[in-house]
Amino acid sequence: MEGGNSPSLQLQQLPLATAAVSVQPHTDSFSYKENLIGALLAIFGHLVSSIALNLQKYSHIRLAGSKDPRAYFRTKTWWSGFLLLVLGELGVFSSYAFAPLSLIVPLSAVSVVASAIIGIIFIKEKWKPKEFLRRYVLSFVGCGLAVVGTYLLVTFGPNSHEKMTAENITRHLVSWPFLLYMLVEIIVFCLLLYFYKERNANYIVIILLLVALLGSMTVVTVKAVAGMVLVSIQGTLQLDSPIFYIMLVCMIATAIYQATFLAQASQLYDSAQLSSIGYILSTTAAISAGATFYLDFMGEDVLHICMFALGCLIAFLGVFLITRNRKKPVPFEPYISMDAMPGMQNMHDKGIAVQPDLKASFSYGALENNDSMPEIYTPATLPIVQEQHGSKGVSAPPYRVLEHSKKE
Repeated sequence: MEGGNSPSLQLQQLPLATAAVSVQPHTDSFSYKENLIGALLAIFGHLVSSIALNLQKYSHIRLAGSKDPRAYFRTKTWWSGFLLLVLGELGVFSSYAFAPLSLIVPLSAVSVVASAIIGIIFIKEKWKPKEFLRRYVLSFVGCGLAVVGTYLLVTFGPNSHEKMTAENITRHLVSWPFLLYMLVEIIVFCLLLYFYKERNANYIVIILLLVALLGSMTVVTVKAVAGMVLVSIQGTLQLDSPIFYIMLVCMIATAIYQATFLAQASQLYDSAQLSSIGYILSTTAAISAGATFYLDFMGEDVLHICMFALGCLIAFLGVFLITRNRKKPVPFEPYISMDAMPGMQNMHDKGIAVQPDLKASFSYGALENNDSMPEIYTPATLPIVQEQHGSKGVSAPPYRVLEHSKKE
């Protein structure tokens, strides 16, 4: 009986073992495949978004330099850029559903590298090779460092994968590490907002820290929404859960306030500074939020964490060098500056008269030394003359304009 029952017992245990294997979490090979899919989607999205923004900028510049009366939204170039921008943002949004949050966020350095390369390729000025290399050596070094940092991020990125179901997101939302993180972030955000609004502390670090703190919540909710949409597409409906709509509302609200602070910062500071400092602060805050909410680095060894941190530092340095080499925009002056006129001496030089070049097609009146000038260019003067009273009690003007007797 024992010998006859042993095969049946083995056959009965076989389905149980198979079921146990089917509910195991992702294997390492499959999780690395998901990391690769998410990283490629993020890189593709940032590249396409960078090309789209440059297309829209080119459309504005071409309309400003021509006599075309059309608005920018009536041109094919602008709409092409807009459609590419939507495609790029969809690619970045989809990448959060596959790879961990801490891996996707630093890959935004790809857009900075792409913008730098596009700016060098489509540059209008002609430079000698030596001047070109000297001018753009920092950009080349920064692009190289950003590529190396991106490679390290993808290679040593966190390998934690979890299905974004409503139950899992709710469990992470009420966990004590995230609640403690949220408490600290709310306190810091309120303090920064107080100094920014009440104390008028319009420092770039304060504004971009506000943007970074809001952005950390934006990427957390984006991953939750994208992950729940992916799970719903795979067959398990998650869109009927209240937590999905809570995350969706938080995503939209934080994105709107983040854009508001960015718009205020762009009015006060240069875009190059905003790109470099904003990238560093936003990436650091987003990685911290992903580590506390989704536990991205749970189970990772020290070597992978150190190499990932090294990749972030190298990417930070690359973005800083790229943005440092950008030209600062010259603000438009609605008046003609006398210092900028052809042939004009600097009006701040001591002892030098200010006068346009006489060979110019036209000139504006200015103070000058008439000793070495021909009589034809001598300006009209207002000499003081004695008062001539026609009658007593009637006052005459203290001076009168004398007509020139010089021959032209």
